[in-house]
Amino acid sequence: MSHTVTIEPIGEQIEVEDGQTILQAALRQGVWLPFACGHGTCATCKVQVLEGDVEIGDASPFALMDIERDEGKVLACCATVESDVTIEADIDVDPDFEGYPVEDYTATVTDIVDLSPTIKGVHLKLDRPMTFQAGQYINIELPDVDGPRAFSLANPPSKSDEVELHVRLVPGGAATTYIHEQLKVGEELNLSGPYGQFFVRSSQPGDLIFIAGGSGLSSPQSMILDLLEQNDERKITLFQGARNQAELYNRELFEALARDNEHFTYVPALSDADDDADWQGFRGYVHEAAKEHYDGRFAGNKAYMCGPPPMIDSAITALMQGRLFERDIFMEKFLTAADGAEDNQRSALFKKI
Repeated sequence: MSHTVTIEPIGEQIEVEDGQTILQAALRQGVWLPFACGHGTCATCKVQVLEGDVEIGDASPFALMDIERDEGKVLACCATVESDVTIEADIDVDPDFEGYPVEDYTATVTDIVDLSPTIKGVHLKLDRPMTFQAGQYINIELPDVDGPRAFSLANPPSKSDEVELHVRLVPGGAATTYIHEQLKVGEELNLSGPYGQFFVRSSQPGDLIFIAGGSGLSSPQSMILDLLEQNDERKITLFQGARNQAELYNRELFEALARDNEHFTYVPALSDADDDADWQGFRGYVHEAAKEHYDGRFAGNKAYMCGPPPMIDSAITALMQGRLFERDIFMEKFLTAADGAEDNQRSALFKKI
């Protein structure tokens, strides 16, 4: 049995099956409600119920307070419907966002490679092509792991029947431990996607700055490969941060791209290069490398950042000091499942990621 949910003010209608959340149904029908954590703790997907019966579900009392529940507010990622429903949502979709519907796929592991001592590259073959925008992510289901895990796509959209993931081993992390220690070539996995609104705003003027740390390189890699395939004529600069040379993975790929594309520049930075006597590149944090390269003046560019929260926060400060503002900066923080309710809030400087 299903019920109809009308979403105001856009007037879109979706069908919600029994047991399906409002958010799940919307994403699978190409209607993009705002969301972040996806499990009831961040309040990004809060909507107002105007008509109908809704079961609130497992929403955190911190994300959805008692007074808000009394007012008819729910979290779309937790709420299920018990009748036809009308909701009001704060929808602000970027004009460059394609909004491809989320679908389910079966994937076969074709290769697992050591990218660094802590990061593996996982390559999957999909049972059919998946249309997505560079920068988006998938949710993947793993044996004996409770709930799906999100990983950004590192391959460009042109490789639509393949998936490339960069997976960092998180100490104690069930999903990353399985991938690093048990996942085998030939294994079949279920996944869904695409998700997320981290993508290049192609209609906006300005050259492009990418700042990546750790396995956060995956999304920028997909974006940069896509831009170069599309013969985008803007200047593109990638700043990749790592602790040491062993962790600076895919360096050869980006050095080759820089040689072959005069409008692409690659700047690697090592934050802990004391034991790398032969390192001739930048020594310091990745945001410091960006400041030095641009002499502290970033105005006129658009910045895309992906990596751990401390890197993101430091880069935001550097960029804003260099005259970039909210409209110029787009980011995706890499959070583990353990971060969950503790650290899934977005930077207070920004309304959206």
